[in-house]
Amino acid sequence: MQPKAKFRKDYQAPDFTVNDIYLDIQLDADRTFVTSTLKVERKKVGAKTLRLDGHSFDFLALKVNGVAYLQYQKDDEALTIDVSDLADQFELQIETALNPSQNTSLQGLYQSGEGICTQCEAEGFRQITYMLDRPDVLAKYRTKITASKAKYPYLLSNGNRIAQGELADGRHWVEWEDPFFKPSYLFALVAGDFDLLEDKFITKSGREVALEIYVDRGNLDRAGWAMESLKRAMKWDEERFGLEYDLDIYMIVAVDFFNMGAMENKGLNVFNSKFVLAKPETATDEDYLNIESVIAHEYFHNWTGNRITCRDWFQLSLKEGLTVFRDQEFTSDLWSRSAKRIEDVRLLRTVQFAEDASPMAHPIRPEKVIEMNNFYTVTVYEKGAEVIRMIHTLLGEELFQKGMQLYVAENDGKAATCEDFVSAMERASNIDLTQFRRWYSQSGTPELTVRDEYDENTQCYRLHISQFTEPTADQLEKLNLHIPVKLALYGETSGQKIPLIDENGSVGDVLSLTQAQQTFEFYHVSERPIPALLADFSAPVRLSYDYTIAQLIRLLTCVENDFSRWDMIQTLFNRELRENLFNYHQGDLMQFNMDFLEALKVLMDDENVDTGLKALMLTLPKETEFAEQFKIIDPQGIAVVRQYLLESIATACQDRLFRLYQENRCGAYRVVAEDIDKRALRNVCLSYLAFTDQGEELVSSHYEEADNMTDTLAALIAATKAQLACQEELLADFEAQWSHDGLVMDKWFALQATRPDDDVLAIVEKLMAHPSFNLNNPNRVRALVGAFASQNPKAFHAVDGSGYRFLVEVLIKLNESNPQVAARLIEPLIKLSRYDNQRQTLMRRGLERLKGLDNLARDLFEKIEKALL
Repeated sequence: MQPKAKFRKDYQAPDFTVNDIYLDIQLDADRTFVTSTLKVERKKVGAKTLRLDGHSFDFLALKVNGVAYLQYQKDDEALTIDVSDLADQFELQIETALNPSQNTSLQGLYQSGEGICTQCEAEGFRQITYMLDRPDVLAKYRTKITASKAKYPYLLSNGNRIAQGELADGRHWVEWEDPFFKPSYLFALVAGDFDLLEDKFITKSGREVALEIYVDRGNLDRAGWAMESLKRAMKWDEERFGLEYDLDIYMIVAVDFFNMGAMENKGLNVFNSKFVLAKPETATDEDYLNIESVIAHEYFHNWTGNRITCRDWFQLSLKEGLTVFRDQEFTSDLWSRSAKRIEDVRLLRTVQFAEDASPMAHPIRPEKVIEMNNFYTVTVYEKGAEVIRMIHTLLGEELFQKGMQLYVAENDGKAATCEDFVSAMERASNIDLTQFRRWYSQSGTPELTVRDEYDENTQCYRLHISQFTEPTADQLEKLNLHIPVKLALYGETSGQKIPLIDENGSVGDVLSLTQAQQTFEFYHVSERPIPALLADFSAPVRLSYDYTIAQLIRLLTCVENDFSRWDMIQTLFNRELRENLFNYHQGDLMQFNMDFLEALKVLMDDENVDTGLKALMLTLPKETEFAEQFKIIDPQGIAVVRQYLLESIATACQDRLFRLYQENRCGAYRVVAEDIDKRALRNVCLSYLAFTDQGEELVSSHYEEADNMTDTLAALIAATKAQLACQEELLADFEAQWSHDGLVMDKWFALQATRPDDDVLAIVEKLMAHPSFNLNNPNRVRALVGAFASQNPKAFHAVDGSGYRFLVEVLIKLNESNPQVAARLIEPLIKLSRYDNQRQTLMRRGLERLKGLDNLARDLFEKIEKALL
């Protein structure tokens, strides 16, 4: 039977709710017994049946008000109880048994290494016991865990520790109580033997909070950065948003087997170890910043996700979009705002825009869902954050914070909706957001087309902007959106910034586009201007404006906004790629525009450009970034042309690149902005120099001298991408040094999977049998299989279909063991409409093979079904 879709429009409040739940868990890896005592209240008068969600465990017994009860029916998904003769309040006691060691889905209660942990979002709690497993059922939880003290010395759950004791048989128990109402998806349990890092935080009201980070034995020296990040996040949330932590203890546990990045369970965050563990020898600068960001994200959920949760899963962006915006602001305030903005926009343009153009296109608040795990997407998260950012742009910081205060005051302790958030912003600011709400319900990436005209006699400049959103797989009809367009004008001759003056006088730099076509007029414009459009990427849209190369180069030298400077150089790179791809298809010689090349040299010589920004501006877009310019992607052609651009820059700018490489040496490793920027610029230069006659010697010495993973990995990447003679020796040395460390080996696996070698697929297939690889570990799978499929487009999209066949074989295995990971890996395969007919045919063949599986999981079914329409 095919899985059925759920629709947002069909939401109904629950007939019953659970006010209190007591969990008595007798924990063992092979056989865990759960006794759940629920205090249930009838909410709908006359409701006669109570349906509780549950599967993947053994049901042992049911009692009602302490007496055995047999008036129920059970199927593979639920327990339905006849409560017609019961009072409006009653108590259920349910006994279940489960096997965590055999739970490879990594949802519910499962074994990770030698420990046991949970993952209950979105619908994992129902794999532990029967429950009204929906986010709008909020209860107070008390949890007692009993287990072997030798094997599981730490027994953790939500809230505050209220009691503990030891038993004569070598077992011990700990009881936890969470005083705050929460939905079942926020329940957490962790048991194991860990190293513990302890600290404390004093809140703004003077309360002391115990901070505890649990890591696998031997990893204590890699937990310090996570603790520092947590304290910074707590302080920042108090200062910027006025939000204070509310429990006596805050715990983080790092586990190796985890489907996602981390989980914000109330008071007990369970993390993928990738986003906790760091020391200079094992973690790159990027890892350090990602750890800080994810630690902050999960902490910020305490208010925007936990204290205020979602009414239903269609409202997921209510907590995720808002919390992503908050963690982006945290990073921006602590580090470089422009660098963070550039990083986020690169992700949007490469991954989210591609999702909008795929069969899985959906609004940030979807209308229908088959498998909720499939909607933890860049659209819900990152585009959701962009929608929040646009509200912030329209309101400004002061009114936005006023809106946040109103939202929190009205919804604390409740399950809210996206409308509740927008309404609070609207009422706090007195700004009409009626049309803006369409961003929540409309999918797709809007396209802005801009034309302009300048009247020298009247000194009037007119900007004509039109918006259009193409039909998407889920939505044919599109409406006009409210789009904030941030604008600056610069004189074409002078390079001076021109004030924005309309018929009413001086105006702000944000234009509100609300119609299909609008004209904006500016007066007292003394010379022909060049518009710098969408500064800071003020809206998640594609922009079409016919800049000349001369205009773009002019803006590079005069525009004030750092994001805009980076964006202009991206536009120039994209232009070079398009023109040379045309030459490649025509069989003509490729040519690098000399004016642009000179502009790059000027940039390299300009000592006034921030080091970090210079590194970002000199970074050539990846093949996947270039691909998003085209409706039909040519992976082979893009790879060839990108290589030509890279080698052209390396050859023409070799001396300058080497000078910058030498000038940006650092001393002992420090996680500070100045050194991170220097390493970034130095390693960008190395990536070009690897393609010159200096490459072999420079890369080898860079690897040998490196005292940190950032530089070590940069040398490995340079050697591999340039296919230098030293690459195999360096790769073997790295493997010998780090084969015991899975997280570090993930970097090695990903690098092997993205090699430009013609036989890279054979290399990947061989590595599937590597001692450090484990198909049941999501990190290993993402590093090797995921990197090959999503980050090596030339090889994955080989015209013989070998890449597709390889991925399908892996997906068949994961369909049985971990469908959630399988559904993430399948993404490159479902975007078949973006490729030529030959590739489409081969991709379709692979999808049809998967669809024919007898036991196809819902996670995969939903995506395959949409792709094959």
